[in-house]
Amino acid sequence: MSVMNPPGIKNPGDYMEDVMSTVKAKNPAEPEFHQAVQEVFDSLRLVLQKHAEYRSAKILERITEPERVLMFRVPWFDDRGEIHVNRGFRIEMNSAIGPYKGGLRFHPSVNLGILKFLAFEQVFKNSLTTLPMGGGKGGSDFDPKGKSDNEVMRFCQSFMTELSRHIGPDTDVPAGDIGVGGREIGFLFGQYKRLRNEFTGVLTGKGLNWGGSLIRPEATGYGCVYFAEEMLKSRKDSFDGKLCLVSGSGNVSQYTVEKLLDLGAKPVTVSDSDGVIYDPDGINREKLAWVMDLKNVRRGRIREYADKFNKAIFMPTDIKLDHNPLWNIKADCAFPSATQNEIKAKDAANLINNGCKLVAEGANMPSTLEATKMFLDAKVLYGPAKAANAGGVATSGLEMSQNSARLSWTREEVDDRLHKIMIAIHKNCFETAEKYGTPGNLVNGANIGGFLKVANAMLDQGLV
Repeated sequence: MSVMNPPGIKNPGDYMEDVMSTVKAKNPAEPEFHQAVQEVFDSLRLVLQKHAEYRSAKILERITEPERVLMFRVPWFDDRGEIHVNRGFRIEMNSAIGPYKGGLRFHPSVNLGILKFLAFEQVFKNSLTTLPMGGGKGGSDFDPKGKSDNEVMRFCQSFMTELSRHIGPDTDVPAGDIGVGGREIGFLFGQYKRLRNEFTGVLTGKGLNWGGSLIRPEATGYGCVYFAEEMLKSRKDSFDGKLCLVSGSGNVSQYTVEKLLDLGAKPVTVSDSDGVIYDPDGINREKLAWVMDLKNVRRGRIREYADKFNKAIFMPTDIKLDHNPLWNIKADCAFPSATQNEIKAKDAANLINNGCKLVAEGANMPSTLEATKMFLDAKVLYGPAKAANAGGVATSGLEMSQNSARLSWTREEVDDRLHKIMIAIHKNCFETAEKYGTPGNLVNGANIGGFLKVANAMLDQGLV
């Protein structure tokens, strides 16, 4: 391709700055969305120098503008009969390569900016999975924490009553995310079926008895570790005996710990919003089972771990600290698996100074732009979220395939397909980074690899 600028088309740097300014002006007070777009644009500079057609077709303007933004009222009543009103959202970002696909998040922090960032990331992550899925995200500022099952059910039924008219197995297929687990997916699916009078694969993360896939709960954590294993192999290394830091204590963290144990590593931390557990003896299978019961059944707080296992240290959250003590523990590998922007510049510096060799992101965008740059400059093996945590949505795609065919694959079949997808994602990121002159930079590899597939599909489909 010619790298000349066609008449009237600005050079890549000026063009991207103009688009970024427009994104900020049209989406004010949405810093997470701005951050996600900027991170992708930083990588795409390399592509736009080679491919003027993406500039002339205004692909960046189109890819940063959601195809559809839904916002709606969700009224529900609690066990005392008191009425509450929450806000529901669905961002249908891009359907160039398949139906919108992405989770629903129920958390007080949910707002348009957070969901736009997540939907934008999802477009490229889904593109990398090798499966035909577009990108979307949704949720509500409802907080399921502390609510009874009946309250959660009433909220989910009200939420789905509105959402049901906008989704479908060939249109938009939501899944779970923070605050939306098996219980919530069950309530949402039951209401969809009741309203539409059809049993279809409209949601993923379903129960195994009614269309769910084996390995789906484990998939994000397992996939992240499989991806990290490929990163280590690229330097002729393995997990054997590696000390690993894992943040969070939900679904992603739990199965990250489990797969690390399978591969001979020694995970030593978990956390929640109250603080950090550091267990110098390592979190073995018995302790992991206890954490799973605490979080998934009793819905307790992670500080209880230190009462149960006396060598463990609990470090309560201290908002006055300029760093998270979890990332200041000496270890070989780090798996941020809690939430966005949990690793800031000081945390990245602590990890690098303590000799951390690998960071693989299980959460969505858990590192700030500054932290990401520090990891890349220090030549740390760094697996960005849109590649490293794609195992969850990849297995959601496998669940969709099973639903379409009315089949159920074995645990081994699904795990094998997931493993192969994560190997393929790493290969794509690794080779794309080399092709565009930044060997080893998996951020560029993931952003460019994910973008090219979507951009080319948009070119093929005309002005959409």
